[in-house]
Amino acid sequence: MALTHSMLAVEISQPGGPDVLQPVSVPVPVPGHGQIIIRVAYAGVNRPDALQRAGMYAPPPSASPLPGLECSGTVVEVGPGATRWQIGDQVCALLPGGGYAEYAATHEAHALPVPRGLSLREAACLPETCFTVWSNIVMRGGLQAGERFLVHGGTSGIGTTAIQIARALGARVFATAGSDEKVQVCRDLGAEVALNYRSEDFVQTLREAGGANLILDMVGGPYLERNLKALADDGRLVQIAFLQGPKVTVNWAELMTRRLTFTGSTLRPQSDLAKARIAREVETHVWPMIERGAFRVVMDSEYPLTEAPAAHWRIEAEGHVGKIVLKVEN
Repeated sequence: MALTHSMLAVEISQPGGPDVLQPVSVPVPVPGHGQIIIRVAYAGVNRPDALQRAGMYAPPPSASPLPGLECSGTVVEVGPGATRWQIGDQVCALLPGGGYAEYAATHEAHALPVPRGLSLREAACLPETCFTVWSNIVMRGGLQAGERFLVHGGTSGIGTTAIQIARALGARVFATAGSDEKVQVCRDLGAEVALNYRSEDFVQTLREAGGANLILDMVGGPYLERNLKALADDGRLVQIAFLQGPKVTVNWAELMTRRLTFTGSTLRPQSDLAKARIAREVETHVWPMIERGAFRVVMDSEYPLTEAPAAHWRIEAEGHVGKIVLKVEN
């Protein structure tokens, strides 16, 4: 189909707070080899978007400078060498950037069908969190049924996803959250034990339970030493963000004597091939969880595309539970 030459998008006018997000008119992207163009219905809002806005998470050189790492919508153009999708297919997709716009480009292998029974609004909440959680707790962390799994920030988009996927895999799930109300949300999602980190000590709780076999952490800073103490012997700590700082002092003798594994990853800089491999695993293992009702989307709020600053204020506040989306398509 013939696309318009320009589109509405939201750009980062300069590094700063949410108010630097500004609506602009920019050219519609042109698909490269193996890429598709999606007419965006909804775009997910994630903490990496806020980091990029603040000037702390630069996009890869080949990516759109616009924020937005996931979307749902309809395929409207297929580039050379792309064969999986046809014009008119509805998909949700991981993006290298550019989701805060009416049209977005991505590699065809990074798009997945909308799971049966889900709306486009719900589907926009899936790619970034599902790719991140599955690749880190299963592909990297090796989570097995019966193991004790701890996730911090249990009511974030990552947290709500991790609780449900780990529970569906048969793990014993522990979670932390910042209020008693959020603790109850974690329990409702399947956490066996949920702790208010403002008043309870997760280290003591995990040690009394035998130690965590796997921890997924986004906090960093002083949590690093506490996480290591909370691990069982031969336990694994997977780091995916550092909300309280990336630099700490670690007693490596403890890692060696207790045979601990400390690893981590970020999703965006990985190669197209690596992301395609994650996509295949997510479609094979996570989509059936969704379709049989073992995993549901937890939605916090929706904002129009032009109200992206309000969405960023929301995600940086402490009150949100689950995912935030921008409605793009009129």
